[in-house]
This record gives sequence, structure tokens and C-alpha cells, in this order.
Amino acid sequence: MTRSKFQQGLRGALAGLCLCAAPVAAQEAIAQFSAQGALSPTELLVRSTTDIAILAPALTAFVEANPRVSITYEQWGSNALYSDSRAACEGTAKSADVVISSGVHQMLDLVNRACASPYVSTYTATLPSARKWRNELWGITQEAAVIIYNTALVPDEDAPRTRFALLDLMRRQSAQYRGRIATYDIERSGLGFLFAFMDSQEATTFGGLLEGFSRVDAVATCCSAEIIKGVERGEYLIAYNVLGSYVASAPHENLGVIYPKDYTLFLSRAFMIPKTAQRAEQAAQFLDFLLSPEGEQILAQSNLVQRQDGIDPSLPQSAQRYIPIDITLLVAMDQHRRASFVEKWRATFGDELR
Repeated sequence: MTRSKFQQGLRGALAGLCLCAAPVAAQEAIAQFSAQGALSPTELLVRSTTDIAILAPALTAFVEANPRVSITYEQWGSNALYSDSRAACEGTAKSADVVISSGVHQMLDLVNRACASPYVSTYTATLPSARKWRNELWGITQEAAVIIYNTALVPDEDAPRTRFALLDLMRRQSAQYRGRIATYDIERSGLGFLFAFMDSQEATTFGGLLEGFSRVDAVATCCSAEIIKGVERGEYLIAYNVLGSYVASAPHENLGVIYPKDYTLFLSRAFMIPKTAQRAEQAAQFLDFLLSPEGEQILAQSNLVQRQDGIDPSLPQSAQRYIPIDITLLVAMDQHRRASFVEKWRATFGDELR
């Protein structure tokens, strides 16, 4: 299906859908998806860290293809979703039927706590081993962690193509960039913690980055959308470790995107069917849809699956680092290791946490 045909079909489908979003207490937003004319469909409760607008095309296509299933979609922050999922696993909160999170280390922990239901299908069986764990967790996306910068305010020669270049920039131009480099607050963002932790395992530059962030009073703040808007407005000049899928989800003015040449991290959001799910059969049906050629195409058109031809051609495959969905991520959940890591983070950012 071409992009134009897909968009035309989506517009037609949306005309027959009930879609409403509003703030709620524990969640950031909630939306309802159902096919036009569907009578008493089975309601599937999906809790996810993915912005509603970005996953909406896939949700829309699924309910149109399966009119006997409707979806209640709740958007959560990763830390809150992890806590809620643990509570549901322990029987002290209502369970979702599907949990999807960018905090993959947190999802591994839930599986390790026996909170997931196993499932095997033709589609799950064909996933690479690095994108599934124990037939209870599956990576449904492929998204890069990128550096973004304001092209109107940052000279091209300052745009850091590697972490070494970013370190050098913070040393040479500390006054110019003081308070105007941003990244995720790892205490508020499970995704931010995961990216920072992987950097600490991967790069010899991590200690230098912390030192550089401290030197320029870098800002640690919440949420991809907030960081992207901040760079676009010129509040920040550069942002580090931002999800490229969110940058590509809408047109932006004066926004440059860099895949770091030393290495670029790639994340797969993790999909889990909780053991306490009431609609496990429909949850598995939704998983297979997302992993099917049709579902993958829709996710790719939403920039959630980045194919090789969509990656910066100057980035060699040897510099592409995929975060595996495996037991090694549980190291990031070790209480003492996390406390030590967060302490260093607080010492770096101090009052610049927002």
C-alpha cells in the first residue's frame, strides 16, 4: 500500500471511529477506538507509553479489520505504567489486557516477576531473538536515539556528529550553550534511564558527558514532545538521546537530526500480555496484527519501525547498537546500582532538573 492510499484509507476509517482524548487521573490521556457500526464489541484495554496520535493509525486499522474488538487506549508515563503493572500483577489494581512500554528494562522485570502470559504464533516465532524474551515479551518497534539541534541557532560546524564532538563543543563553547542543552530526566523517564544506562555500558565517553553536562548546566527534563518543542522554539539549542520516531512524527521547523556516528542506540518497545489480562485472546490477536506485514507497514509509516533505507546512509551498520530484549537489562533494575547511578545524575544536573 502506498503512503497516499494508506492516508486516504485512514481518513475514511477515522470518520467512522469514536476517538476522544482527555486528561485522567493516573494516565496522561485516554482514547476509544471502535469500528463504525460494530455491535457490542469486546473491549480490549491497552496501556502504553506511546503517544496516542502516533499509534492511532495502527489502532484504527486493527479495529477496522476486527470490528468485534474495540480498544480503550490509555497513555501513561513509563514509571507510572511500571508501578501500575506491578500492582495489577499483585492483585491490587485493575489489569490491562496489553502493556506496551519504551521502558524495556522495566518490562523485563515484570516478566521476571511472573507477571506475563506466554504466547507463540507464526509472527512471534519469526522475530529475531534480540526482540523477544521467553515468549512473554516482544519488541514491536525499531526506533533510534538521536541528537537534535536548532538549525537556525546552531552553526553547522557546531552540530555534534559524535559524542566526542558534543564533548568538545561543551568544552569550547560552554558559555554559549549554558542552560541550552537538554536530555531526559532519568528519574522521571524510564526510557531516559534506559538510554543513559546503556550509554554508561557502551561508551567510554559517558563520564565525560556527565562532566560536560555539568559544565554547561544542561537541563534534564521530561518527555520527548517537551524536549522537541523546546529545541524547535530555541529554548534549547541541542538535545541528546531523543527518540527519532517522535521527531519524525510531525514536520518541524529549524530542526536537525543527527544519528551519532560513534554509535546510535536503537530501541524496540516491548509488548506484554499480563497474566491477569481478561482479554488475552484479543491481546494476542492485536500482537499478531502489529507483527504482521500490514501492521509493520503501518508502524513504519508512523516512524515506529525504522527500516534500513530510512536510516542516515552515512551511519554504518557497525555503529548501530540495538538494545536487546534479554536478561542483561535486569542489571539496570538492580536497586543498589540504580541508586548509585541516580546519585551521579543528580550531582551532574542539580538545580537544572525540571
